Amino acid sequence: MHRTLIALVALLGMVSCDTSMVRSEYQATDNGAWNKDNIMEFTFSEMDSLQHYDMFINLRNDGTFPYNNLFLIAELNTPNGDIVTDTLEYEMALPDGQWLGKGYGSIKENKLWYKENIVFSSSGVYTLRLSHAMRKNGSVDGVINLDGVTDVGFEIIKSKQ
Repeated sequence: MHRTLIALVALLGMVSCDTSMVRSEYQATDNGAWNKDNIMEFTFSEMDSLQHYDMFINLRNDGTFPYNNLFLIAELNTPNGDIVTDTLEYEMALPDGQWLGKGYGSIKENKLWYKENIVFSSSGVYTLRLSHAMRKNGSVDGVINLDGVTDVGFEIIKSKQ
């Protein structure tokens, strides 16, 4: 019985380990709302310049998120001074209002594709800056506080090439 339990725990440990994960980090928003001036900044370094990676933006939202989609501005600053800025749109809910993402209960975790097969060829510190670019239909002014966003993060994994 004791050996079976140890073997089961060891097997679960091997299965649950994700060896392709390189980096994952989250930052919490203030009181479950993402202010448009609160730019989420993440830094990372020590990347293998021969390895290909996939990058994701991770976002946790609850049922107070008032939209079906999400617009983001992502800015990737490289050690050599290059800046790559992308305007991104992601679907957060189906037309019937059912949330996409994983999770039980009121919080859904969304893993959103950002960069595929990217190579970090320069050594040094990279900085990823994320901000939301949401606005109401017909409005020029942006949404000040994006309700329902509890955490914003990013993830880097080794590409499966």
